[in-house]
Amino acid sequence: MDVIELFPRLHLLRFPVGQAYLWHDPDADASTLIDAGPVGSGRPIADALTALGRSPSSVRRIVLTHFHEDHVGGAAEFAALSGGEVLAHRLDAPVIRGELPGAPPVFEEWELPIHAEAAKRLPADEPVRPDAVTELSDGDVLDFGGGARVVHVPGHSDGSIALHLPSYGVLFTGDAVAVSPVTGSVILGVFNLDRAQAVASFRRLAALDAEVACFGHGDPVTPDASQVLRKSADTYGPPR
Repeated sequence: MDVIELFPRLHLLRFPVGQAYLWHDPDADASTLIDAGPVGSGRPIADALTALGRSPSSVRRIVLTHFHEDHVGGAAEFAALSGGEVLAHRLDAPVIRGELPGAPPVFEEWELPIHAEAAKRLPADEPVRPDAVTELSDGDVLDFGGGARVVHVPGHSDGSIALHLPSYGVLFTGDAVAVSPVTGSVILGVFNLDRAQAVASFRRLAALDAEVACFGHGDPVTPDASQVLRKSADTYGPPR
């Protein structure tokens, strides 16, 4: 796992597939983890915190943007190490807890080889399920980053969320938006459940004000992230 400082409050944690983000509020001496990587990531995340001079117990919450294994696989392990509260949207929380199966993506043909290659790099082990997942809804405001607003962005999964931190101009998109590994351009996230919903969610995020956009896959965009997202969203046709 690679740890990359984006700015002093924000670090990117990069895994073989996907990535997570660590936000720190120094005034409260508290951190928030956004997504938790694949199975086996809990201990490396804890070690990364120690290397940054922080205790794993400083992480008050682990916010999961959706139920896919490259985002939730390390959640239970890290929650056990840190004592952090696990949170997710109410529609994905039952899947994360193991109470319901997750709906599979509706693949476009060109996505199939990309998905097959990514699957090879994910651990084969089943994730340990968190004992409890606090359920979130659109518009909830979480106590970090000056007030982090939950934005429901269905399409990639029914309960996908983004997090918008207006006080700092930061937007965490989860997999609603991504960066193409081929062109390096900002694109609609892949492996979606409902493409029309996903496009509508992309437009919703593009309408927000953000200087920094942090994706589940691909390098963050800064500055003028909103402008970059709007330009990309416009390529998916007019709103319906």
